Amino acid sequence: MNQTLRIMLVDDHAVVRMGFRLLLDTTNDLRVVGECGSGEEALKCFAEVAPDVVVLDLSMGGMGGLETLSRLLAKWPAVRVLVLSAHEDTAHPRRALAAGALGYLTKRSAADALIEAIRQVAAGKLFLEPALAQEIVVEQVGSQGNPLEALSAREFEVFVMLARGKSVADIAEVLFLSPRTVGTHLYNIKQKLGAGNSAELTLIAIRNGLIDA
Repeated sequence: MNQTLRIMLVDDHAVVRMGFRLLLDTTNDLRVVGECGSGEEALKCFAEVAPDVVVLDLSMGGMGGLETLSRLLAKWPAVRVLVLSAHEDTAHPRRALAAGALGYLTKRSAADALIEAIRQVAAGKLFLEPALAQEIVVEQVGSQGNPLEALSAREFEVFVMLARGKSVADIAEVLFLSPRTVGTHLYNIKQKLGAGNSAELTLIAIRNGLIDA
C-alpha cells in the first residue's frame, strides 16, 4: 500500500493554490494538508502541518520565497522543497537549488509535471524540468560567466528586491536586517555588477529575465 504524501502549498495567490489543490486531489497518493499565503505563515504553520513536501512560490510579498526556503531548512533541515515559480530564467533555479530546494518547476509546466515533480522530490531526488536543465548546462559550458553568479545568496535576494523598487528601509524590515547592512549589500552589489545607480540595477535584472520590463 502506497503511503500518502502530505503536501503544503505556499503561494500568495489563493486562486493558484486552489488550482494546484484541484490538480493534486486527482491522485491517490498526494494530499494537500496545508495552504499558506506567505513565507511568514508557512514558518508558523510548518510544525503543525508536518508536510512531506513543501511546494513553494518564489515571488511573494513579505520575506519572499528564497528567504522562506532558507529559514525552513535552517529550522527543519530534512524538509523537502519543490520551488514552483513563474520565473523561467536560469538564475532563480540555480539560487533555489543552491539554497537547498530539491526541485524547480515553472508554473507554465505545472499542469503537466507537478505531480511527478512532487513524487521525485518526496523520494529525495532532484527535479528540474528538461528545458531549464539544458539551458543551465549550456550556460555553464559556453558562457564566460554571468556577473550575477558573483553575488552571494543574500546579495542576490537584495538585488532582486531593489530591482523591483523596494527601498533600503523596506528590505531591511522584511529581511530583519539593519538599514546599514542592506546599504553595505547594495554597495557590494553595485561593485560586482558594475552598476552606478538603481536604474542600472533594474536594467540588469530585466536583461537577465529576473523581472518584467
